[in-house]
Amino acid sequence: MAINWLQRHPRIVDWALVLFALVTTVGAATRHGGIAVGIPIAVIVCLPLLWRRRYPVAVLGAMVAPTVAIVAVGGGYNPIPVGVALFTVASECDRRTSLRAGALALAVLAVPLWARAGWGNGWRLLGELIGFAVAWLIGDSVRSRRRYTEALEERAERLERERETEAARAVAEEQARIGRELHDVIAHSLSVIVVQAAAARDVFATRPERADEALANIETTGRGALGELRRLLGGIRGDAPFAPQPGLADLDELVGQVRGAGLDVHVAIDGQQTPLPPAIDLSVYRVVQEALTNTLKHAHASRAEVALRYAAGELDLEIRDNGTPTGNGGETGNGLIGMRERVALFGGSFAAGPRPDGGFAVSARFPLAEASE
Repeated sequence: MAINWLQRHPRIVDWALVLFALVTTVGAATRHGGIAVGIPIAVIVCLPLLWRRRYPVAVLGAMVAPTVAIVAVGGGYNPIPVGVALFTVASECDRRTSLRAGALALAVLAVPLWARAGWGNGWRLLGELIGFAVAWLIGDSVRSRRRYTEALEERAERLERERETEAARAVAEEQARIGRELHDVIAHSLSVIVVQAAAARDVFATRPERADEALANIETTGRGALGELRRLLGGIRGDAPFAPQPGLADLDELVGQVRGAGLDVHVAIDGQQTPLPPAIDLSVYRVVQEALTNTLKHAHASRAEVALRYAAGELDLEIRDNGTPTGNGGETGNGLIGMRERVALFGGSFAAGPRPDGGFAVSARFPLAEASE
């Protein structure tokens, strides 16, 4: 707790160091030249420490120069200011810079200190220089620990950003999926309802039984659409249980709705039917649903064919109609874009366009082997 408080208030630490250095330097200088000499020397030697964090190398030079002069004239020598400056250089600068600055400072100090200790008394000089080396080593250790802590914090921030990005991507994908589901449900159901309502209005006076049948189909389609919308929106809110997603098992019900709207639909299945992964099962169903919806809305067709071909490792799907070749919503409508995205999600291929012999065709290939891995 105390360390964190000191880290948040570095200027208090600087002033405390300066005051400590001043007291010890004044004491050392006073013993040699009196108080009148000690105070000015202490101020000159110690005051630059206030700028040690901003200009560590320059402050080290400002410490060494007067210290050399004091030692040379036999004044009161105090190693603390130079030791603090060496510590600061090692803790604030890169290792190469601090090594060079520290070695140069010790080399400059060694000459007057050796002369002061006596040229034959190398052990005393070594003892004094070791104290400076220890100050540098402590500063270098602080710098290394700080860099390590900063690297950990940077890594934690990067991981947090990656988690946020991944969460945002997952949300966007889920929103896109829900958007496609809503489009498929609403577009199909409303198309069937509009067609049935138009048919009921046309025969309401002359053939009321057909009008009643059309109204019953509208009710059934509307209820089904409301059920799917409740499932989707309830899943978003999280306050409703998830209902099973539709799939090829519901294809007969889908075809029945479209037939009830007046479009004759024929379904052909070729090959050995195999269980599909749930995601592909839903996507195949949605492609058929969207293609038949487009046929109802745009093609003015009377007949449509849905062909499912199971082969080794893939499922081929084709929906053809005999309507207006250019009336199936175009080749770049939102419905076709959604179908293309659904197929591409599984690494499959998709094509849609007018048929040479008339009508419109939508074809898709789903690779089942890759999806099952």
